[in-house]
Amino acid sequence: MGGLQRFEQRLESLISGAFARAFRSAVQPVEIAAALQRECDNNAQILSRERRMVPNDFHVELSQVDLDRLAPYDTALADELVNQVQDHADTQGYVFPGPIAIEFEAAEDLTTGRFRIRSRAQARVQSNATHTQVRRARAVLEINRTRHPLQPPGVVVGRGTEADIRINDPGVSRRHIEFDVRSSPSTSSGGRTREDLKIEVRDLGSTNGMLIDGHKVTKAGVRDGSQVRIGNTTMTVRILEEDEDDPFDGAAGFGV
Repeated sequence: MGGLQRFEQRLESLISGAFARAFRSAVQPVEIAAALQRECDNNAQILSRERRMVPNDFHVELSQVDLDRLAPYDTALADELVNQVQDHADTQGYVFPGPIAIEFEAAEDLTTGRFRIRSRAQARVQSNATHTQVRRARAVLEINRTRHPLQPPGVVVGRGTEADIRINDPGVSRRHIEFDVRSSPSTSSGGRTREDLKIEVRDLGSTNGMLIDGHKVTKAGVRDGSQVRIGNTTMTVRILEEDEDDPFDGAAGFGV
């Protein structure tokens, strides 16, 4: 029995055929599963003779009608699709840069029964920062849906275990860049004392270098909104107001 047939049987058993009846004349789950497998096959990047990296972040775009039909089953279907993609990767010898994520989205230009898939390789990001440290930070790095504090004297970003923020990206060196963070007290117009931050980033002799806002440099100052790209990963610098709510609440990249 092929992998896609096993996928259909697992899904039918899980939701008692209700999904199949709802989608009888529209997008079929097995079609999405097959398209996800092709997306991996078509975007495999050779890391070595025995290792090929494939995307792990997938967005399945559907018509609004199909998305509404999917809504009662989207969590169950996404879980089964993740399992199917992982099974396919195991069979083909693929590796993922981070956890597999599958999301469903509406696309205005798609009609009922049509869909498309967008994918990208999104590296796993880890650090030893606690959730409290992230919430109290005046500046953070946003990387692949996680936030990491930028605190004096600074942090090293790289792929190796010795880095403060570790990114599982083959294009990132073990110690790739370092953020130098300095603070100095200042008084606002309301008489409140706060810290002004000065943040610089420098390349640590990496293999592939870095880009800041699209420009290749070895050292530069950064500000709120600056984007730093190393390997296949883009990180955004955020300077936070003291009372700013954290939209990434719970998304700190804790180490494991």
